[in-house]
Amino acid sequence: MHPRILRSPASTAALALLLALAPWGAAAAEDPPPSWRLPVSGARVLVPFEAPAHDYGPGHRGIDIGPVDDVVAAPADGVVAFAGTVVDRGVVSIDHGGGWVTSVEPVTPTVAPGDVVRAGDPIGRISEGGHAGPGSLHVGVRQDGEYVNPLALMGRVPRAVLLPCC
Repeated sequence: MHPRILRSPASTAALALLLALAPWGAAAAEDPPPSWRLPVSGARVLVPFEAPAHDYGPGHRGIDIGPVDDVVAAPADGVVAFAGTVVDRGVVSIDHGGGWVTSVEPVTPTVAPGDVVRAGDPIGRISEGGHAGPGSLHVGVRQDGEYVNPLALMGRVPRAVLLPCC
């Protein structure tokens, strides 16, 4: 391929898209947790997932959902890996097996590490702190340590729209 083509804005954008999707493509070999759902019923996405261009790049490694009135539930079956405070907010992380881990914040945990939870079981109450606005919850999902769009586990990823170039 001609070196000039590799440096064009279109090829750079295509490469960035492929790199952003690579962790999800690699994760597809391990099935996600069955019946994954949002930790709060009736909530909508307030801030979408934005994959970073590289490990230390800017992005939004999860989704913010709201409104959240009170109880936060487990999004899928698993074992509580962490329930406590990180800097200024409560966090609950659930290991779903197969390399899948969900973290939600800010919450006041009502579970402890080692607790077995089923999808829909209460894991905490909405709290304050972190970057999520009042009454909203940040939900992050990792597959083998790589952040993925939580909505992909529910078949709710928006359809890609190709825009004209140049």
